[in-house]
Amino acid sequence: QVQLVESGGESVQPGGSLKLSCRAARFALDYYAVAWFRQAPGKEREPVACINSNDRDGSPSYAESLKSRFTISRDKTKNMVYLQIDSLEPEDTAVYYCATDPWQDQSHLCASTWHLGTYKSWGRGTQVTVSS
Repeated sequence: QVQLVESGGESVQPGGSLKLSCRAARFALDYYAVAWFRQAPGKEREPVACINSNDRDGSPSYAESLKSRFTISRDKTKNMVYLQIDSLEPEDTAVYYCATDPWQDQSHLCASTWHLGTYKSWGRGTQVTVSS
């Protein structure tokens, strides 16, 4: 079982920035693609971004409507994946989740269907609240 833990969520004012973190306990996250999703109150979960295991496998993928303000990255020395969110808006208020799936084919790549969220391992999420 892969245990993912998100952190970094907090209450911020509109226009602010946050950097969310995703770490894995006793698991080498480095070898796998990792995605971020979010779920706002009363809404369905939506995709945010996905990052391949290696840069040579291609640039990260983003939900089109979010790509201008969101940046996914990873630090292999720390076994961490990050989500930088800039120019926060009240509409960004949501629980943010990271996910991965070591058991799927080509698990090191963000599949063309990454946005569907069919990952087997999810964290419990971190709350981001944007309000003035």
